[in-house]
Amino acid sequence: MDLRPIGVFDSGLGGLTAVRRLMQRLPGEDIVYFGDTGRVPYGTRSAATIAEYAGQDCRFLEKQNVKLIIAACGTVSSVAPHVLRQAAVPAFGVVEPTAAAAAAATVNGRVGILGTSATVRSGAYEQQLRRINPSIQTVAQACPLFVPLVESGWIARDDEAAVAVAKRYLQPMKDAGVDTLILGCTHFPLLSDIIRDRMGDGVTLIDSGACCADACARLLTQQGLASGRETGGEGRFFVSDRPEDFSAVAHRFLGREIGSRVLVAHAEEPAICP
Repeated sequence: MDLRPIGVFDSGLGGLTAVRRLMQRLPGEDIVYFGDTGRVPYGTRSAATIAEYAGQDCRFLEKQNVKLIIAACGTVSSVAPHVLRQAAVPAFGVVEPTAAAAAAATVNGRVGILGTSATVRSGAYEQQLRRINPSIQTVAQACPLFVPLVESGWIARDDEAAVAVAKRYLQPMKDAGVDTLILGCTHFPLLSDIIRDRMGDGVTLIDSGACCADACARLLTQQGLASGRETGGEGRFFVSDRPEDFSAVAHRFLGREIGSRVLVAHAEEPAICP
């Protein structure tokens, strides 16, 4: 039995979709979440800056005595996997488990990738899919407007702004005839209804948060890190700026209210808490 918590970080709110899946999949595990809301978004930053932020995020979670770290951030997972390998505890991102799920799901061998600008520039999903199956064809689309749409709550399937943006971003996927679509940012599952309406029921959507939760469950078992509890896990939430804003909209991602259980993170690295 290892009662230390699982650590999860993201640039803002999106990683809470992964936390939601973890709570469903592993209800006996405690979770510490760090949302770097003071520096969101990561997806428009340089590779060097993303790596710097990721290292600071990992060190913050290590100070919370976590037993494992999940980078629930497609940008960090794509651009700075080397930072995760340097963590003091086992750490992984969304790319490998999500690519594996997409490769297993596709029938016609055509996989679409939706991500932040940095994720798409990195080519990380394409590289991982080629390692698994070199015959898979990919088409990638940067979707920078999806994140602010989600964080603004414009996610209803009949929201005119969200639908118009989705049509623009998804047209290359339809033209390419993909049968599997990676939601390569943890914000994007909240737009699943809109995406599914546009792509049709014949296209499988791959939720990176759900893939991370499954990968986490396997890793805990393999390394003997599971808590041994079937229920009773709790969540602690930290942000780097304005916890009241985070609390007000976190329920949209987490599927439950978190009330005032949000703290501002203070760390030795000044950039963690401006």
